[in-house]
Amino acid sequence: MPAIVGAVKVINIGSSSIFHIGDVYKMEPSTQAKTFAGGGSFNTGNGIRIAIQNSTTGFVDSDQFDQNIVEI
Repeated sequence: MPAIVGAVKVINIGSSSIFHIGDVYKMEPSTQAKTFAGGGSFNTGNGIRIAIQNSTTGFVDSDQFDQNIVEI
């Protein structure tokens, strides 16, 4: 449905983001990431106390590709 758009100010667009104004058939942002985290990571909340004496994050990643992104 056509529309009239006024002024648009774009401050920031991430690397896998899409910015589009107007009619569109298909929009597919794509990204991939691999995260390794040790003990006490990804904690959220108020008043969290973490006491970890020794922590190591060991990983073995023998394959070359984990999650392929294919454009169709």
